[in-house]
Amino acid sequence: MNDEILPVVIIGAGPSALSAAIYTTREDIDTTLYEKGVVGGLAAITDKVDNYPGFPDGIEGMTLADELRKQAERFGAKIEYGDVSALKDYGDYREVIVDGKSVKARAVLIATGSDYNKLGIPGEAEYYGRGVHYCATCDGAFYRDKRLVVVGGGNSGVQEALFLTRFASHIDLLVRSTVKASQVLQDELQKYVDNGSVTIHLNTTPDEIVASEAGQVIEVRATTDEVKATFPTDGVFVFIGLKPNTQFLAGSDILLDEHGLIVTNSHLETNLSGVYASGDVRSGATMQIASAVGEGATAALSIREFLDTLKRG
Repeated sequence: MNDEILPVVIIGAGPSALSAAIYTTREDIDTTLYEKGVVGGLAAITDKVDNYPGFPDGIEGMTLADELRKQAERFGAKIEYGDVSALKDYGDYREVIVDGKSVKARAVLIATGSDYNKLGIPGEAEYYGRGVHYCATCDGAFYRDKRLVVVGGGNSGVQEALFLTRFASHIDLLVRSTVKASQVLQDELQKYVDNGSVTIHLNTTPDEIVASEAGQVIEVRATTDEVKATFPTDGVFVFIGLKPNTQFLAGSDILLDEHGLIVTNSHLETNLSGVYASGDVRSGATMQIASAVGEGATAALSIREFLDTLKRG
């Protein structure tokens, strides 16, 4: 067993985690981040971030994520790929299980962010990546001059539908109730409704994603105002909100709220001493990149104070 105890381990490598790493490493605190997916998190697969301060013309999500990564690594942050499956507290140190192996740390920051909600209907899981998608910037270009179904009427649904108009010949936007995106996005969407590129279907709930015998998605079956409807399509993009990535905390003593988000105090410390949380995974988070970055900095300063206390103790 590895008996080395690292000063700081950060679970996740999204904007909040990278921001925290910039602050801890600038204080000469060795910091290791473990990321199981994409460095930059959901920000990295967002087409364009238009509300991050300092970029009047917006910035591509991948570019912003890459700049944050470079800055953290310049100060010495170590980014490792690995899946954290458990977190335990042993008083003098915390233990995270990464790919089945034990990693010990004095302080841990949980900044695992959120993941896409799923519809949970037949055909969704079966055709994931083969006609069913959750990232327009990742997969939209495969559908040039094709017909698409987009599910979701919030900010993310409308924003991604707008991006997909660059490629698709037509988009059917399926909305469970009403469009709830910001007025700016709704105004932009209306332009494509007016020119016939997008058709909005309110009070519509998808029931099944159907594919041909060859395995090609060909239609979405849905219910519109209690009437069954069918929408021919070449692909389906789902944007119906986010869920926190806290599944690995099942069985731990970390306090979660009713939505599965991590409860913290004003210093972003959880109910376990030496364990902190920041960004979209934290209860009360605004789910904005700018605030996630700020929370990362706040958590880093709290961690520094915690480590200083251990030294004095």
